[in-house]
Amino acid sequence: MPKNKAIRQLAVFGLALSLAACAATRGGDIAYDRKDFGAPDAPTVSAVDDTYKLAPLDTVSVVVFQAPDLSHDYAIDQSGRLTMPLIGRVDAVGVSTTELGRTIATRLNERYLRDPNVTVALKDSASRVVTIDGSVKQPGTYPAIRPLTLVQSIALARGTDEVANPRRVAIFRTIGGKRMAAAFDLVSIRRGKQDDPPVYPGDTIIVDGSSLKKTQKDLLQALPLASLFVAL
Repeated sequence: MPKNKAIRQLAVFGLALSLAACAATRGGDIAYDRKDFGAPDAPTVSAVDDTYKLAPLDTVSVVVFQAPDLSHDYAIDQSGRLTMPLIGRVDAVGVSTTELGRTIATRLNERYLRDPNVTVALKDSASRVVTIDGSVKQPGTYPAIRPLTLVQSIALARGTDEVANPRRVAIFRTIGGKRMAAAFDLVSIRRGKQDDPPVYPGDTIIVDGSSLKKTQKDLLQALPLASLFVAL
C-alpha cells in the first residue's frame, strides 16, 4: 500500500476514534431534571363506539339478558381472546364491542340460548402500553401491566443500538392536560448517579441517535483496516 494512502487512512481512523470520544453528550431542547414531571393524568372515561377496536388486556362487561350466570366482566388475555362459560374462548382483538357482542350471541345461539340479547361494553381500557422508539434495537409498543422504570423499558426494546446517544433519552407524557417531555441521562442512571425514573402506561420513550456515532460507524466500515495494518 502506498505510504500516502496509508497515512490518509490512519488520519481517517483517528478521526473516527475522536468522534467516538465526543459522540455521547447531553444537550437538545428537552430539559433535564424537571421538577414538574410527575405521574401522568389518570385515564378519562369516554364513550366507546364502533371506532374503538379491542386490544389485549382490555376488560369488557358482557351482559346476556336473563342469563346472570353469563353476565360478568371478562378480561381479554395476551393471545387476544376471552373465555366465557358454555362457549369457551372467543377471539376479541381488533373488533368493536358491538361486533364482539354479535359473535358471542351467535355462539350462544348455536347450542344454548335462542336469539340471546347480548350487550358488550368496555370496562377497562386497554392499552396499558409504553411506546419505545428511536435508537433502540426493537422499537415498538410494549405491555406495561407491571410497574416499569426507564432502564427496564429500554431493556424491553432489547437495549440501545450502536448509534444511540444514551445521554439523551426523552420521555413524553400528558400531565395536567398538556403533553410534556423530560430528558434523562441513561449513562448516569446506569452508574447509580441518578435515580431510575418510573415509566407509566401511555408514555412514549425516544432514544436519541448520535449523528457523530453514525459518521464514525460509516468511516470505520469504509476503511479497510485489515489491509492497512498488514501494509504497516
